[in-house]
Amino acid sequence: MVSTIENRYVPDYVSPPGETLLETIEALDMSQVELAERTGRPTKTISEIIRGRAAITPETALQLEKVLGVPASFWTNRERHYRESLARQEEESCLRKQTEWLEKFPIKAMCDKGWIIRFKDNVLQLQEVLRFFAVASPEAWDDVWCGPQSQVAFRQSKAFRSDPGAVAAWLRKGEIDAQTIKCQPYDQTAFKEVLGRARDLTVDPPEVFQPQLVQRCASVGVAVAFVPELPKARVCGATRWLSSNKALIQLSLRYKTNDHLWFTFFHEAGHIVLHGKRDMFIESKEGKGTKETEADLFSADFLIQRSKYDEFVRLGTFSETAIRCFAAEIGIAPGIVVGRLQYDKKLPHASHLNGLKRHYEWALAA
Repeated sequence: MVSTIENRYVPDYVSPPGETLLETIEALDMSQVELAERTGRPTKTISEIIRGRAAITPETALQLEKVLGVPASFWTNRERHYRESLARQEEESCLRKQTEWLEKFPIKAMCDKGWIIRFKDNVLQLQEVLRFFAVASPEAWDDVWCGPQSQVAFRQSKAFRSDPGAVAAWLRKGEIDAQTIKCQPYDQTAFKEVLGRARDLTVDPPEVFQPQLVQRCASVGVAVAFVPELPKARVCGATRWLSSNKALIQLSLRYKTNDHLWFTFFHEAGHIVLHGKRDMFIESKEGKGTKETEADLFSADFLIQRSKYDEFVRLGTFSETAIRCFAAEIGIAPGIVVGRLQYDKKLPHASHLNGLKRHYEWALAA
């Protein structure tokens, strides 16, 4: 998807309402002194309003309405627009000094995916990124995304150090998408039942399992969002609670095969089932913490019951036919069995029997 490039014009000057007031009284051949007498306001106040040094208050606007016959709403709106214009000019001046902040994010990729609009002007682009993150300033972004409450439970590659800006943008897109998913209040028991039925979806193509998975999880309080990966984000999944009654599981196609996708989904589901709503999980480069390991075990055992897996491994026959039969017996895709055997080093090579795995690609809009 190619985004629209905009070069939005924002006027850098708006005349103060005092200029309009001066034009109005001159048209009536009325002096500032006379206006002050008729409104009961000090002459100095009228002079400062005309010079733009004092604001037209609601009380003054009502007085001007009686004296000049111009509705009070006109004067209050004129004043409001003027003050808003001054605030925008001040904000633009401040943001103009902060455009380097944009270097934190993969702007081109976000534009190409249609997440944000592309602007030629850096200040407008900065404002667009702030709108995307729903924050008022780069400082507010730091507080929200780099503060003590910003950590999110996500699985990310141990082989690379992810770019924080790219990860934050990917996570934010998940939040935005989740807002459009209407969920029932979270029900732990019902969610476990949905997970049991979700195993059946592993044999289906994406156009079948994706809407089914989203619908089923939403019915028990969990929003599932599929969000394409951003360059340098290197994240395949994330989990967090959006409210006390709504959780979010966010998935990318980082490794693009069904064994990785489904393991990630059940891993993130494990965080929801096993861990508290306020818990925050980050897989550090030093190794996995206890709760990450617990989520891994939850995923592995949910996909392939341990007793059945151990029995299959004990038999020691890992041919394509044997794997297909075992997968059909337990009701999951054979590629998931291959991935588990490769992870446990039961297959001799990482590429062995990869033909049984399904590869996924994002469908790009024309």
